[in-house]
Amino acid sequence: MDQELILRCQAEAQKWLDSDRYDAETKAEVKALLENEDKTPLIDAFYQSLEFGTGGLRGIMGVGTNRMNKYIVGMATQGFANYINKAFPEGGQSVVVGHDCRNNGRMFAESVAAIFSANGIKAYLFESLRPTPEISFAIRQLGAVAGVNVTASHNPKEYNGYKAYWADGAQVLAPHDKGIIDEVNKVQIEDVKFEPNWDLIQIIGGEMDYDYMTAVKEAMIDQDVILRQKDLNIVYSAMHGTGRLIVPLCLRSWGFQNINVVPEQMIVDGDFPTVVSPNPENAEAMTLGMNLGTKLNADLVVATDPDADRLAIVCRNPEGEWQIINGNQTAMMFVYYIIKNKIALGQLKPSDFLVKTIVTTEVIAEMAKKNNVELRDCYTGFKWIAREIALSEGMQKYIGGGEESFGFLPYDKVRDKDAPASICLICEIAAWAKDQGKTLYDLLMDIYKEYGFSFEYTINVTKPGKSGADEIKQMMVDFRGEKAPKEIAGSPVVLTKDYQTLIAKDNNGNETKLDFPATSNVLQYFCEDGTKISVRPSGTEPKIKFYCEIKDTMACACEYTALVEKAKAKVEDIKKSLGL
Repeated sequence: MDQELILRCQAEAQKWLDSDRYDAETKAEVKALLENEDKTPLIDAFYQSLEFGTGGLRGIMGVGTNRMNKYIVGMATQGFANYINKAFPEGGQSVVVGHDCRNNGRMFAESVAAIFSANGIKAYLFESLRPTPEISFAIRQLGAVAGVNVTASHNPKEYNGYKAYWADGAQVLAPHDKGIIDEVNKVQIEDVKFEPNWDLIQIIGGEMDYDYMTAVKEAMIDQDVILRQKDLNIVYSAMHGTGRLIVPLCLRSWGFQNINVVPEQMIVDGDFPTVVSPNPENAEAMTLGMNLGTKLNADLVVATDPDADRLAIVCRNPEGEWQIINGNQTAMMFVYYIIKNKIALGQLKPSDFLVKTIVTTEVIAEMAKKNNVELRDCYTGFKWIAREIALSEGMQKYIGGGEESFGFLPYDKVRDKDAPASICLICEIAAWAKDQGKTLYDLLMDIYKEYGFSFEYTINVTKPGKSGADEIKQMMVDFRGEKAPKEIAGSPVVLTKDYQTLIAKDNNGNETKLDFPATSNVLQYFCEDGTKISVRPSGTEPKIKFYCEIKDTMACACEYTALVEKAKAKVEDIKKSLGL
């Protein structure tokens, strides 16, 4: 083990013991790390400062500079407050502060509100846990200049996080992101004003819930179909989180009357006792919902992750078994329905546009192209979708956008992915399908038959700790250099896009400039047979992701299972080609 690294981490830990800014409980935990013969926990806690990135903070909770704790959160908030006060020297500004169900969430949120108030900034603090999209909505509704939501989204229970928002209700973009980061990096623990100014903290709750629910109804396309299918049998799980009250209320406000909840997962609990991980991308997390759906003969099962920005959908296949709809399929269904029914109802306008992220299925591009609807590609993360909405405000109308990781935003009242609104809309879509004697599964098959079959698979390579972070960096270097693939699973690479250099290069060496607002550490390989591979390190987790999209044609639904198996076999070939 690197002795120089150990000494450096010991020195950082000793600073915590020597300072009077840290409480006795924290110092006891730091002392235990120093006295532990195994220095790995000490190194992981102190080898770096938890980076305040363009999205904020996310990390494992615990003591140390590389952990989520009230001191790291405090320094981040002090820096954020400093930036706000520099950006608005006239004063009188306000922020919105919320949190989800995670352990320490309320404590972190109260600390954030206290620090903002101590810096002369009014803090609207939600009375209890609320969905991420409601935080985004509240920022715009209250005319706040910024906001913070304490959440680690769908990460395991050991994590918590800190999402930073700007006045438009979106996560922070340039130039404010870099400005906030610069201010945060200047802050020392001695600079943090922890003592609250109670005159500048206002508790909010029910009145904002009502306004948010009213806004969600703007995502509705066809209420008549809901009224005809008001008894659609819906099972919903809150995954122990923030959707537990708002989602059933929103569904009822849309006209749905047969809403059943998974009782064990309606209990607020940051330990997430009924799931291994509260991630709607994991089939295991949907088990209780599917069991209840079977018992009640439900039409579909839906769920939200802990902060209710992502959604999960489960429907029945022709054999009556539950079929989990993945994130790409979810986005496809939304776009298909939005386009088709807005056309049918005479609602689609030439100025309407859709957005998807670069790693999301290209089937959506086919839908948009065939129906003459503008589609924009953007980077992964809803702040980039929000940017596209902001750029066109007052000139064009945003009608929907999504990403492969189970996030969709079907209207423009929020600037982050919105599970309550999306769940209401997917239930409208299920009602529309049922009106025609179809299920959501049948609808998915219709999409594949009309626009081509596509199979998407994400390969996650997890590399925890400092050594893991170094490995991930080196992997990206290698894929840009000597390990750049010439062919993948037997098909030649005909186009490579490097979003770090913003250059696309074809297999003849011809280069074109990529029109994107910033650089990003992402690589994409497009193959002759339609295969698309996207490679990017996660911005929130210790992993590198490989997004695979495999294309084929499908004449009838009977081919679906065979095509999936064929594509799965090809994924194994892709792994070999990439050395995974």
